[in-house]
Amino acid sequence: MSSPTIDPITLEVMRNAFASIAEEMNASLVRSSYSTNIKDRRDCSCAIYTTSGDVVAQSDSGTPVHLGTMHGAVRTATQAYPLDEMEPGDAIIFNLPYPAGPGHLNDMSIISPIFYEGRIIAIAANQAHHVDMGGYAPGSMPFGVTEIYQEGLQIPPVKMFRRGRLDRDLWAVMEQNVRTGFEVRGDLEAQYAGNAVGALELGKLADKYGVDTVQSYLQEMLDYSERRMRSALDAIPLGNYRFEDVMEGDGIGDDLHSIRVSIDAKGDSIRLDFTDTDDAARGPLNCRPPSVAACVYYVLKAVLDPDLPANSGAYRPIEIVTREGSMLSATYPQAVCNANIITTQRIVDTIIGALAEAIPERVLAASSGTMNLLNVGGIDPRSGSYFQYIETYAGGQGAMRGQDGMDAVQNHMTNTRNAPVEAIEAAYPLRVEAYGVVPDTEGAGQYRGGMGMRRSFRVLGAEVILTQSSDRKEVTPWGLFGGLAASGMRCTVTDPEGARQALKSKVTTYVGGDYLIETQTPGGGGWGDPMHRDASSVLADTAAGLVSADRARDVYGVAVDPDTLTVDEEETARLRGVAKGSGN
Repeated sequence: MSSPTIDPITLEVMRNAFASIAEEMNASLVRSSYSTNIKDRRDCSCAIYTTSGDVVAQSDSGTPVHLGTMHGAVRTATQAYPLDEMEPGDAIIFNLPYPAGPGHLNDMSIISPIFYEGRIIAIAANQAHHVDMGGYAPGSMPFGVTEIYQEGLQIPPVKMFRRGRLDRDLWAVMEQNVRTGFEVRGDLEAQYAGNAVGALELGKLADKYGVDTVQSYLQEMLDYSERRMRSALDAIPLGNYRFEDVMEGDGIGDDLHSIRVSIDAKGDSIRLDFTDTDDAARGPLNCRPPSVAACVYYVLKAVLDPDLPANSGAYRPIEIVTREGSMLSATYPQAVCNANIITTQRIVDTIIGALAEAIPERVLAASSGTMNLLNVGGIDPRSGSYFQYIETYAGGQGAMRGQDGMDAVQNHMTNTRNAPVEAIEAAYPLRVEAYGVVPDTEGAGQYRGGMGMRRSFRVLGAEVILTQSSDRKEVTPWGLFGGLAASGMRCTVTDPEGARQALKSKVTTYVGGDYLIETQTPGGGGWGDPMHRDASSVLADTAAGLVSADRARDVYGVAVDPDTLTVDEEETARLRGVAKGSGN
């Protein structure tokens, strides 16, 4: 049978249909999940794949780190269980980063073949962060560990669902090894349901247009995205661009760990070489190549063609090189659990830093540079059962030419929401006592970076185990083209008598009952000389309580009267070294 003729109108219809199906899958997963981390924070992602394992459509509401690593997960799973061994209602689960899969054990992938009239026409897949996978500490993302065995339960590709039913024996083993089995099972079944929605909706599309037409356009989407990516890559001037950035310690030692990239722009293709990156760390900051690829795909799409349909076709012109044994190509069983939170963000910063030389008008200064994760777990005195609170906290976005960075926003490889105060206090023995943006934490510039945020909460009841996973405490987010660096992260615990202790950026420790935990995230770097910032913008930030009058004067050269909220133009001209009325 000949393939259906491809026409641009139907291509656009199909493109939006495939994307809508992925979004509907994600919405179903969120609505039917159990944990606050998924149902409120939406820490999950969904996608549609061809039968050969090429991603065609992804949920925009998902997170880039999930969407990028799912490619490896799908192919690893279908190698373990070839599609001709699958039946309707079957689904494979998988959380192991080795050899290619999710970034850490908490991210569970579920892969389901989509059957139509007795044959497999596509694959539905999703990935979601489960709040606990067992291991050394609640939340399964501890510091002080050196191998993946200490991090939690490792699940290679296994057929967890058979003809629509959860395998009771496999679940019994899994339940015994996680602290919050009720939430884990609920979220697992929500993931299965999300894939089922994808199968249902793609079947409806096949009913309407014919299965051969649908499959033809699944393939055409890949070619379409490849053409657009090659065209976008032509915007990068030919040449080699390099950059290096660091992470502060690995939870065992305090040494800096460097990520280095060399980018060769070749016209309609590009090569990113991370070979010179440092050797693998002892602590859990290492990752596998799928995580690196996720960062590369995200940056190139965001910088070059934000509306590009993100699929395997778009990735064909991209070559990524890592060195086995380095931080970006760890060898089993090296520890990996916090790479999603910190290392992927630094990979992004490194790529953007290199591209700033090539296409400065398209990139932004460094954003917060960490997902700034807190895990708090222990026994809930209200129920006597284990609880596990996890949240990543928003930080400042880097500024770019013509645009300030956003305040307190999730950046780069994460795309989750905040957990509402009411949801936290209802679900966990915690009381939120402060939550808001932190003034004067931006990287100053002609266009300023975004502000960091602060959240404080008190532990109600018994002792808990806290894991703080962050970075950018001392080597703070950098600015571009004269823009200044932003403020760094902070985390403290205060005992009931008021004695305060500052924590390292990477630590797992005990925190007593009635203690106050406070975390502050980094801001975003600035773009351009702060003395060139429009005085009215400085005044607006001061009026909003984001920039103090002292900082307006000392850093931006704008004399703001904090009582009248007016600018002294003569004093501002003197501070900026320009004649009155000449502009700035």
